[in-house]
Amino acid sequence: MHSIEAAAELLEGVGVARPEIQEAVEKLLSAFGEDVGRQGLEHTPERVARMYDELLAGYRVDPYALLNDAIFDVDYDDMVIVRDIEFYSMCEHHLLPFLGKAHVAYIPTGKVIGLSKIPRIVDLFARRLQVQERMTNQISEFLQAAIHPLGVAVVLEALHLCSKIRGVKKSESRMVTSSMTGVFRTNQKTRQEFMSHLERGDRPLSV
Repeated sequence: MHSIEAAAELLEGVGVARPEIQEAVEKLLSAFGEDVGRQGLEHTPERVARMYDELLAGYRVDPYALLNDAIFDVDYDDMVIVRDIEFYSMCEHHLLPFLGKAHVAYIPTGKVIGLSKIPRIVDLFARRLQVQERMTNQISEFLQAAIHPLGVAVVLEALHLCSKIRGVKKSESRMVTSSMTGVFRTNQKTRQEFMSHLERGDRPLSV
């Protein structure tokens, strides 16, 4: 199991150029009709291998290692929301990016998570070959299992390059997915409270 420092470094560090990925990229370039040895492409296989190792680092990180000592006993039982978490992921169907924002809420039962950990959990599941629907479920199910709150709510909004630059080529379409557990699923009032916070998301905070 990774330590919390090692887990964070995997998600934030520079990727490693693994030889098998470099070789695969060279074969792709050759299949496209390119000269792999020409000046502009000479180091491309290495760069692409490093990029994929970085973008798919989520496979090598234990999510529980990310939480580690960042779960605290706190006497608080109202809704906690972390909104507008930027994420970047790779669609498993075409190996093209999809990117957007995640909104995560939970209602604690005596335990809360350090503020930075929820964005890291989103990032961990984003750093895999994904479909948005599965990623949404993975975030909510993990948080539910990790701290046993009364419920978890996750909403992802994303732009998919596979629909923007190929196929239907709808440049402004966004996909929205949600996953609700516990009281967010069973209690309409709780769910509506969460959604109302998201609707106010573009308003500036006043102090």
